[in-house]
Amino acid sequence: MALTLRDRAVRPARTRTLPPLGGNAPGLLLAALGVAAALAVHRAVPAVPGLTAAVVLGVAAAHLPGLRPLVRGVARPGLSAAGKRPMRLGIVLLGLKLSLDDVLGLGWATVAMVLAVVAATFTGTLWLGRRLGLPGDQPLLVATGYSICGASAIGAVSQAAGSEEEDVAASVALVTLCGTLAIGVLPLLQHPLGLDPAGFGRWVGAGVHDVGQVVATAQSGGPGALREAVLVKLMRVVLLAPLVAGVAVAARRSHRRAGTTPTAGRRPPLVPLFVVGFLAMIVLRSTGVLPERALALAGDAQELLLAAALFGLGSAVHLPTMVRTGGRIALLGLGSWVVVAGVSYAGVLATR
Repeated sequence: MALTLRDRAVRPARTRTLPPLGGNAPGLLLAALGVAAALAVHRAVPAVPGLTAAVVLGVAAAHLPGLRPLVRGVARPGLSAAGKRPMRLGIVLLGLKLSLDDVLGLGWATVAMVLAVVAATFTGTLWLGRRLGLPGDQPLLVATGYSICGASAIGAVSQAAGSEEEDVAASVALVTLCGTLAIGVLPLLQHPLGLDPAGFGRWVGAGVHDVGQVVATAQSGGPGALREAVLVKLMRVVLLAPLVAGVAVAARRSHRRAGTTPTAGRRPPLVPLFVVGFLAMIVLRSTGVLPERALALAGDAQELLLAAALFGLGSAVHLPTMVRTGGRIALLGLGSWVVVAGVSYAGVLATR
């Protein structure tokens, strides 16, 4: 009996053998809490899209004294992970919001207008960003966000290009800020610019960045404006696939010329798998086999996944670093905003 008691005395307690909470778990838990808070903000203030709230809350968490050590410390791996795989899955599910009939129903004149807006905004923003000397992939990412679909497009292109997290975070913050300002500014310009509800909707759909921001902006013009805005916006989203494929090809050629390997240790694929999934979801939606309930559930899942990813990206924003290039990146945002709004307005007038 004495031997047994002695053995028990030196035997470590069973609970001490459990592994401590670590790895991605703290960051993923914080991202989940951030998503819940963003949805609560959206319910309280419907004019604020949930994805916009998620980015803002992520930025706030990175700078609040009580949360800053957690965000930059033990939660950082999980928050970084939240900005990658959930982003890809969310973009795949985004394809279920589109169908080939919706795109073709816009008419070829509107499709040509959207192509012109995307091309002018992307090339103009990329050129201006490089002329301003912005670091890393920021010109590419900001150009993508303004021309296609905001933070979601930035996340997709950054995956294909292997962009640094700091460049992604700064670009998301800028595009989110400008898209949020559009919610309040563009409705004030509808009547001075002589736009009827349908024209206003097409202008918003062609010129505002994120899908949620488009809905929040266009709803002020009524149901007709909202329908036109969403259809035109989704046409821009379709262009995400060829853009990401083009960036992936350019990244492979760049690494081949430089004799280097991507940051992730492998060559970027010619067409990223999540882009294939995005296109597959468009085709699946076009077949009409999915019931409305399934589409609604997929839409909710997409919102949650993208909100988690954007919270993670927002938490990587370091405002002191942005301040050092604040004048240049702000000038890029303003210049790109003028380009996309001006070209979109000219396109709407040309397709009346």
